[in-house]
Amino acid sequence: MMTQASSAPIASRRIVIDTDPGQDDAVAILLALASPELTVEAITTVAGNVPVALTTKNACALLELTGRTDIPVFEGAARPLHRAPISAEHVHGETGMAGADLPEPTLRPQAIDAATWLVDLLRREPEGAITLVCLGPMTNLALALTHAPDIASRIAGVVAMGGAQREGGNITPTAEFNFFVDPHAARIVMHSGIPITLLPLDVTHRAIATPARLAPIAAVGSPVTDMVVRMLGAEDRFEKLKYGWEGGALHDPLTIGWLLRPELFSGRDCNVEIEVDAPLCMGQSVVDLWNVTDRVPNALWINDVDSDAFYSLLTERLALLD
Repeated sequence: MMTQASSAPIASRRIVIDTDPGQDDAVAILLALASPELTVEAITTVAGNVPVALTTKNACALLELTGRTDIPVFEGAARPLHRAPISAEHVHGETGMAGADLPEPTLRPQAIDAATWLVDLLRREPEGAITLVCLGPMTNLALALTHAPDIASRIAGVVAMGGAQREGGNITPTAEFNFFVDPHAARIVMHSGIPITLLPLDVTHRAIATPARLAPIAAVGSPVTDMVVRMLGAEDRFEKLKYGWEGGALHDPLTIGWLLRPELFSGRDCNVEIEVDAPLCMGQSVVDLWNVTDRVPNALWINDVDSDAFYSLLTERLALLD
C-alpha cells in the first residue's frame, strides 16, 4: 500500500535549482519562478541533456525572458565524475530547447563554479535553510559533498527527478537518463544522509502532456505559455514515437509540483541503491519497495500523482508569467 507523501509546503522555501535545460527543465524553472511559496536563490547548471555551455545559456535566457536577472547562474560540471559525457540532443534538439526560440541572452554566469558556490552558500546559511532541486545529473552536488562532507547536514533536503523501477529505463533497458549519465554522482548523493525525495519515471510517466491537458495552457495565450506549448510539442514527438502515448511525460516539473502540493503525490520511504559496476545495469536504481533487505531507507520514492490536478496547478501558475 502506498503512503501519502508527508512533507508540507513551507512559506518562502528557499531553493537552488540544479539543472540541465532541456525543455522539461525549463518548465520546472518557470513553475518555480511563478510560485510565491518558493524563493529561487540561484540556478546551477550541469552537462546532461546538452553540454554545459548550452545548459548555462538556456538558464540565462529563461531568466531574461521572465525578467528575473536578479537570480544568479553558476555554471557547473562539464562532464560526469568517472564517465564520458552523454547527452540527449535526439530528444531535446541541438540547443536543448527545441521549440523555445529564445534570443541570445546578455546575462552571464557568475565567475565561481557551481560546486564551490554551493559549499560556500551552505556553510554561510543557517542549517536547514536551503533545499536543492536536482533536475539533471547530480554531478555538482556530488562534487560539493566530496570536497566538503560537512555540508550534508546543512541541507534541508534534496528533491530530484531521477530513477525508475516499475517503468524500466528510458536511456537503457534498466536506467533513467539522469542516473545513467552520472551514476557515481547519484550514488554519492544517495549515501550522503541528506533527506531525499525522488520523482522517478514511475511517477513522471503518469503525468502525460495530452492535448486535453495542454489546451488550457495554450488558451492563456501569453508569450511564456506559447513557448511552453511549442517546447513540449517538440519534445513530445520523441516519446509519442517511443511509447505510443498521446503526448510526452512532463518529468522535471513534478519536483516543483511536489514542493508546492505534496498532497497530490504518494509514495513510500525505502532504500534506493545506484548500480555503478554492472555494464548492463549501469545507473539502475535498485529500489527496495517491499523492505526485503536490511538496508535502511534513504529516500521517499514517489510513485503516483493526481495528474489532472498537477496540470491545473501548472496552468494557473504559468498564467502569472507575462
